[in-house]
Amino acid sequence: MSEDQKKQLEAQLWGIANLLRGKISADDYRDYILGFIFYKYLSEKQYLYANELLVGEKITDYTEVTDPETLEAIKEESLLKLGYFLLPKELFSELAKKGNADTESESNYIIEDLQAVMNHIEQSTMGTESEDDFTALFEDLDLTSTKIGRTVGARNGIIVKILNHLDSIDFKLRDVDSDVLGDAYEYLIAKFAAGAGKSAGEFYTPQQVSKILAKVVTTDKTKLKSVYDPTCGSGSLLLRVAKEVDVVDEYYGQELNRTTYNLARMNMILHDVHYRNFDIRQEDTLENPQHLEIRFEAVVANPPFSAHWKSDTNPLNSTDERFSQYGKLAPKTKADYAFVLHMIHQLAENGTMATVLPHGVLFRGAAEGVIRKYLIEELNYLDAVIGLPSNIFYGTSIPTCILVFKKCREADDNVVFIDASGVDNFIKVGNQNELRDIDVDKIVRTYRNRETIDKYSYVATLKEIAENDYNLNIPRYVDTFEEEEPVDINAVMQEIKTLEAKRAELDTEINGYFQELGLSFA
Repeated sequence: MSEDQKKQLEAQLWGIANLLRGKISADDYRDYILGFIFYKYLSEKQYLYANELLVGEKITDYTEVTDPETLEAIKEESLLKLGYFLLPKELFSELAKKGNADTESESNYIIEDLQAVMNHIEQSTMGTESEDDFTALFEDLDLTSTKIGRTVGARNGIIVKILNHLDSIDFKLRDVDSDVLGDAYEYLIAKFAAGAGKSAGEFYTPQQVSKILAKVVTTDKTKLKSVYDPTCGSGSLLLRVAKEVDVVDEYYGQELNRTTYNLARMNMILHDVHYRNFDIRQEDTLENPQHLEIRFEAVVANPPFSAHWKSDTNPLNSTDERFSQYGKLAPKTKADYAFVLHMIHQLAENGTMATVLPHGVLFRGAAEGVIRKYLIEELNYLDAVIGLPSNIFYGTSIPTCILVFKKCREADDNVVFIDASGVDNFIKVGNQNELRDIDVDKIVRTYRNRETIDKYSYVATLKEIAENDYNLNIPRYVDTFEEEEPVDINAVMQEIKTLEAKRAELDTEINGYFQELGLSFA
């Protein structure tokens, strides 16, 4: 698929939002639109796979199959291959067809049928390997909600419109090497994030920031056994890593928000990640970590900035192996270092971790200062500090940074500091600042080459960091001060004299006008 075709698909999918915009909030219609796209995807995958199984049979079109034995055989194979099963009558195209019926002769009411299909997709996985990946996956699609229509007829009408619009769009799933639909889904998630205000950070990391994190943790690698995101949101960061190298084993993630957790599972499946190759869990990562026994070669995250957590009000945290060796717990109102220490605990000895954090983690004192010093002085895990432009994340304008950690560092006597916040290192797009590809490439190249570049980066020794009392504030290391041109005092004095002479002339001229008018101002 060409870039133009891809953009056309994105525009078609985003156009569905116009059917609901103004009727319900963006957060609500996000769930309906993304949910229905996912249902259409599952239907098309089922149809194509069933037709593969029917090659050489008397009936080769799945929609025409009625024989119970054939359907049972297709079901068994589908549950192994796809992880779910849809009957011919449950396919998206069939429901769209019923919704488009001539209402004078037959009913176009599909809400109950649609709900039954959603339920059956989940029920078909019960007792199978894929059960956890499909459980309650459609729970955010409330087809009875008055938000999409005050009456049953109004709700049905809106749903029919959405299904008809989607039914006319070709997802190109026959293209074996195409990830176009997955990318279009990511595009929609980004569009919804742009209008979601403060809640956007819960489910989306800007694509260019994701690209930096992914490129950093895959430096000098061609494949990864696994990748982990403890606050995975929609799963976009995990999937971004797979665009850099081959993830041969599994994607692991944890997400607290239920709706976002569902979105992450849908996103994985839409990107053709097999249900056996991802393990996304819903729980509080700090209080109830789900993958604690596993160590990961790559860890990426965009945790909630300065979130509240239980800290020392939960006595178990003081003895938790993730936090206990650092001498202090992260403060209750700033969980940033709690997330950092959790990720370090899960990082393999040969792994790399990159996480987005607020700038305060670089210089705040008290408990955070103690933890920061231990990470650098005792463990020597900090590999790089990258300053990003302000106003680059949806929902917050604060400046942010990326911290990179390694347990076995190649360059173990220095830390790379990069200041990518200057006006030459981003562009303004609407109300947001945005990194360009050239900006991303410069950051990654500077990190990998460990370069000192005037007014952009500096390779600081551990001794210099110690002399700064382990304060990582980037201006302490990267001098971005622009010297002003020297002032020619003689020229300035001459200009002042010339201006004074002109003012005297004007005063004389104005006084002459006043005298002509018979006015006098002492």
